[in-house]
Amino acid sequence: MHLLSRFFPGPTFQGPLPVPVARHREVATKPPKNLTVDEAKYVVFDTELTGLDFSHDSILSIGAVKMAGARLFPAGTFYRLTRPGTALKNEGVVVHEITHDDLAAAEDLSLVLPDFLEFIGEAILVGHFVHIDTHFVSREMKRIFGISLRSPSVDTASLHDWLRDNDRDFHRHYGGVSPKTDLFSLAKTYGIENTTAHHALSDAFVTAQLFQRFLPFLKKSGIRTARELIAVK
Repeated sequence: MHLLSRFFPGPTFQGPLPVPVARHREVATKPPKNLTVDEAKYVVFDTELTGLDFSHDSILSIGAVKMAGARLFPAGTFYRLTRPGTALKNEGVVVHEITHDDLAAAEDLSLVLPDFLEFIGEAILVGHFVHIDTHFVSREMKRIFGISLRSPSVDTASLHDWLRDNDRDFHRHYGGVSPKTDLFSLAKTYGIENTTAHHALSDAFVTAQLFQRFLPFLKKSGIRTARELIAVK
C-alpha cells in the first residue's frame, strides 16, 4: 500500500455520483470575464465545527444565504445539522451550543453535501476567513465523493483589509476601521446587529450584511468585476 493512501483514502460513496455532485465537477472555477460585481450571484455561508484542526476536526452544521450583487434574499437560505466524524469537545459546545441531543437529528454529510452543492449552483461563495470553511467542505467532499470543492470564493476578512489599506472614503464613512478582524468585532464596528453568535445560519447573515457594507466602497475603489473581487486576498 502506498504511504499516502493511509492519509488520503479513496472516496467512500458507492455507485453513481449524485446529480449535484456530478454537475459541480463540471462547474467552471471562475465566473465569466464580463460578469460585474453587481451581476454576480453569491452564496454567503458559514460552518460550525468540532474544532479548527484541519486534519482531525469535522463539520457540525452548514448555514448559507443567497445574494445577487448587494441584494440579500432572506428566504433563500440553507441550514443543516451534520453528523460529525469526530467527538464533540466541551470547549466547543460552549461556543456553538450544539449538543449530543441536537445531533440526534443530524444527517450524514453524504446527504447534506449534494443538497448544499445544489444550493450553491454556479454562485461565488462568500465567507469570513472563508478558507477555513471551504477547507472542511472540500475535504469531506474529497473523502466521500472523490472530488474537491471547485466554487470560487471571496473572503470578507480580506475585503476589509483591502479597504483598510486602499480606501480613505471607507475610513471616513465609518470614522475609522476596526482594529480586530473577527466577524463579531467587524459587525459591531459597521453597525450590524448580531444576537445569535456562532450559529452557522445567523453568522452567514452577519457575513452577508458585512459584504453588503463593503461592496459600494470596493466598486468605487476599482473592484468592478467578479474576477477582480475573487482576486482580493
